[in-house]
Amino acid sequence: MDAARAQLERFMTSLDAGARRLSPEEWGLELEAGGLALEVGLSLRDGFLRAQAYVLPGGLLDPRQLLFWNRQTPLVCFAQTGGGEVMVKGELPLAAVDAETLDTFLGLLVAAATRARELVLPVRPSAG
Repeated sequence: MDAARAQLERFMTSLDAGARRLSPEEWGLELEAGGLALEVGLSLRDGFLRAQAYVLPGGLLDPRQLLFWNRQTPLVCFAQTGGGEVMVKGELPLAAVDAETLDTFLGLLVAAATRARELVLPVRPSAG
């Protein structure tokens, strides 16, 4: 776990995004998905790097759409809380944690959140 923690620490400090360490094995990262902030939580637990982020309130997406998307994307998937809120989450084995894989993993997480938000939220005008 020490090697994965060191790799993740190097990766997080290299980002321009708002990365912050919450505890020795947890980080927070603010990214953008579908024109809105995406607060990603990352943690090292049980032999995995786990990531999750809130995407949408409940009732905006048919759960069957989430299942359809889950079959299309590797490493990440959608989940719903007991209240129906849509989350995106993923896991990597600690042995797979390196800069390239982390970049791909977080990119897939953001792409999934963006896809869901763009389907149901109004288009936001771009700045500039």
